[in-house]
Amino acid sequence: MESSSETLLTFGGLLLLAIIVEGIGRRTALPRVTLLILFGFVIGRSGIDILPDNLYGWFNIIADVALLMVGYLLGGNFTSDFLKQFGKPVLWVSIIITLLSFLLVSTGLFVLGIALVPALVLGAIAAATDPAAVADVIHSITGKPSRFSRILQGIVAIDDAWGLIVFSVVLAFLNVATGNGGVGDALFHGLKEIFGAVILGFALGLPMAYLSGRIKEGEPLVIEALGFVLLCGGLARYFEFSHLLSAMIMGAVVVNFASHHTRPVHAIENVERPFLSLFFLVAGASLHVTSIDTIGYLAGLYVLFRILARYIGGFLGSKLAQLSRKEQQWMGLALLPQAGVAMGMALVATERFEQVGQSVLTVIIATTVLFELTGPVLTRMAVEKTAKAKQSDEFFS
Repeated sequence: MESSSETLLTFGGLLLLAIIVEGIGRRTALPRVTLLILFGFVIGRSGIDILPDNLYGWFNIIADVALLMVGYLLGGNFTSDFLKQFGKPVLWVSIIITLLSFLLVSTGLFVLGIALVPALVLGAIAAATDPAAVADVIHSITGKPSRFSRILQGIVAIDDAWGLIVFSVVLAFLNVATGNGGVGDALFHGLKEIFGAVILGFALGLPMAYLSGRIKEGEPLVIEALGFVLLCGGLARYFEFSHLLSAMIMGAVVVNFASHHTRPVHAIENVERPFLSLFFLVAGASLHVTSIDTIGYLAGLYVLFRILARYIGGFLGSKLAQLSRKEQQWMGLALLPQAGVAMGMALVATERFEQVGQSVLTVIIATTVLFELTGPVLTRMAVEKTAKAKQSDEFFS
C-alpha cells in the first residue's frame, strides 16, 4: 500500500509541477523542456534527492511511451505534400549533418590523442538528436508553423535512422578490428533494427489507416491511436527493432493512406503532453555528473567537436538545399539536443567494448546534461530568429 500511494502521489505531484514549470516558461526565454529537465535535475539524485527510488524503475516505460508518441506524430508530418515541398532540404541536411557529425567528432578526438575505439564510437553517437526535445520546443511556440520549423521536424524524424546506420557500421568495423566478432553479425543486427522497424511500421500502419475513424464515424478516437502506438512499441521491443523509427513509419503510412478523415494522426496529441512532461522531469532526475571529473578532457572535446560539426553540417546541408541565409546559420544549432537515442547507443557500446565502454557512457551521460539544458534554448532561438527574418524581408536575402 505504501509503495502504491507513494507512486501515485509522486506522479500527481510531478504533473502539477509540470503545470507550474509551463507557467514559468511562458514568462521566460527558457523552453519548457529545458525547465522540466532542470527542475527534475534539482529534485533528483544529483540534486536534493527527494524523489522515491521506485520512481526510477518507471523511467524506461515512461520514456518508451513518450518517444513512441513523438515518433508517431513526427511521422504524421510526412504527407505527400510535405515531401514534395520540403523533401529536398530534409534529405540534404539530415544526411550531411549525420555524416559530418561522425567524421568531425571521431577525427578530431583521434587527432588529439583519444584512442580509436572511443573516438569512433563517440563520433557515431554524436549524430543522434533528441526528437522529443526539438518537437516539444516547436509545439510550444504559438502561431502557424514556419517553413524552418517544419523542415526541422522532418530532419529530427529521420536523422536518428541515419545515425543508427552509421553506428551499426562503426560497431561492425570495430568488432573485426578488435577481434570481438564478425562484421556480418554486427551489420545484421544494425540492419535488422532499421529495416525491421520499416516493415513493422508498414504492417501496422496499413490496417490502422483503414480502421481508424470507422469504429465511430468521423475522426479517430484516442483509444484507437493509443492502442496501435503501444502495440507498435511492444512488438518493436520484442523483435529488437527501433521503436522510435517503427512508430514514425506507422504515422507516415497512416497520414498518407487514411483518406476517409481529415486529421488521421491528431488523436494522440491529447495524451502526449502529460507523458512528455513526466519523461523530461524523470530524465532530469535520472541525470548524474558524479564521475565527470575523471573524463573532463574527453567530455570537453566531445562537446566542442559536436557543436562545431552540427553548425557546419547544418550550414552546408541548408546551403545545398538552397535555404535562406538565416536558415543556414541556425539549422545546425537547432539540432543540438541529445538524449535517449544517444544513451541507448552508449549502453550498447558498453556491452560490446567493456574496457572503453564505461568512459563512453560517462561522457554521454555528462554531456547530455549540457545538451538537454542548452540545446532546446538554441532550438527556440533558431525558430524565432528565422521567423523574424522572414517578417522583416531578410528571409530571402
